Amino acid sequence: MDLNQIIPGIKNTTFNNFFLFAGPCVVEDDEMALPIAEKILEITNRLNIPFVFKASYRKANRSKLDSFSGIGDEKALKILRSISEKLNIPIVTDIHTAEEAAMAAEYVDVLQIPAFLCRQTDLLIAAGKTGKAVNIKKGQFLSGESMQFAVDKVKSVGNEKIMLTERGNMFGYGDMIVDYRNIARMQKTGYPVILDITHSLQQPNQPSGVTGGQPELIELIAKAGIATGVDGIFLETHPNPAIAKSDGANMLKLNLLETLLEKLVRVRKSVI
Repeated sequence: MDLNQIIPGIKNTTFNNFFLFAGPCVVEDDEMALPIAEKILEITNRLNIPFVFKASYRKANRSKLDSFSGIGDEKALKILRSISEKLNIPIVTDIHTAEEAAMAAEYVDVLQIPAFLCRQTDLLIAAGKTGKAVNIKKGQFLSGESMQFAVDKVKSVGNEKIMLTERGNMFGYGDMIVDYRNIARMQKTGYPVILDITHSLQQPNQPSGVTGGQPELIELIAKAGIATGVDGIFLETHPNPAIAKSDGANMLKLNLLETLLEKLVRVRKSVI
């Protein structure tokens, strides 16, 4: 399916480039998200990369009880909508329950199903019923082929605006491995497939209760994904990951994004 049919309003789709979902893990306060979106948009416009701004309005799957989870659902969603309106770009955010689907759909363009929740039938159906695009992250415990069943749940309510995301498989208790075969296998569904670069480098379940990561491998994982033929990439970025309130350990520092994307565009041109 054409990307414009899945995400109305997405730009730069005539250049046969990969598309990008990028932004901070979560809306941390009133001010931080907009400058990040502006910087990414400036870079992607220059490189002709279709761009969807990503930020969670709430983080529901934290390791520790006292971990930061958000500034309030409605407040964060209004910030995301204001970014979309000001910059004229689509927005993607995570939802966690069936009840959240309709609420979030009033503010954003793409509803993202977290990997741990990709088998939740009520959640997938509720997301599909909104008519919004639905990006389903493959569970860390699933094969690429098994994601056809998640696709079927969204399609069952007449929604064909579907994307799938590879984000690694669990390797022991505290590491992730990307099986690049899953990209080709999920592309057989006929829907775009995204590689989540930064979450594929998480090191979850640490004794500290804070998820670790390997951001030094972001470029390696990204290049391999583009060379494999993935349709889009997902990454989280922050001006200073060391002080990010969620997932800082595996985020890309914002000032490194432009160079990375320039390299990925060159890889893309070499394989198409």
